[in-house]
Amino acid sequence: MSNESHKAEPVQMDETVAAPSHAADAQAADASVVDELTQANFRIEELEKALAEAQAKVLEQQDSVIRAAAEADNVRRRAAQDVEKAHKFALEKFVNELLPVIDNMERALVGADKADETTKAMFEGVELTQKTLLAAVEKFGVKQVDPLGQPFNPEQHQAIGMQPSAEHPANSVMLVMQKGYLLNDRLLRPAMVMVSQGGGVDTQA
Repeated sequence: MSNESHKAEPVQMDETVAAPSHAADAQAADASVVDELTQANFRIEELEKALAEAQAKVLEQQDSVIRAAAEADNVRRRAAQDVEKAHKFALEKFVNELLPVIDNMERALVGADKADETTKAMFEGVELTQKTLLAAVEKFGVKQVDPLGQPFNPEQHQAIGMQPSAEHPANSVMLVMQKGYLLNDRLLRPAMVMVSQGGGVDTQA
């Protein structure tokens, strides 16, 4: 036997033996990637949840701020209205004290004879004083309600009674016993009136 026949042939590595090792490494890498993705997804969910909670809290705070601003605006508006009313009606008590004085002047003028020379000067003096007083209080929002001949208005007139009248339409003021007054369009005192039934008095038996 020759030496060539005993020469050892080179041993070839079977590629099929190394393949399982590479497959295990690939599976481990895949598992690591899946784990990282899972953790990333979990982290994303946590961040999304935290973001949603933060947005809800911001909306709640915005709503609270809006409600607080609206309440503050309402308080300011009510305060302004109260101040305006106080300015408008601060004279109400004072004017109510003046009304009997004006009424007495009215009665004095009704009871006096303007043509009588002995009382003419007094009549004119009382008349001038009354006009001056009415003009003065009118500057502060006081208006007289003298509804003679006007339709009856229950918001400003107080009916003492009703009478037939051929001269006045039905449901109109035929006589004013006491004039009314307004303060800045708010009723201080209604006018006391007699209301016409219309039609006149039937004199035939």
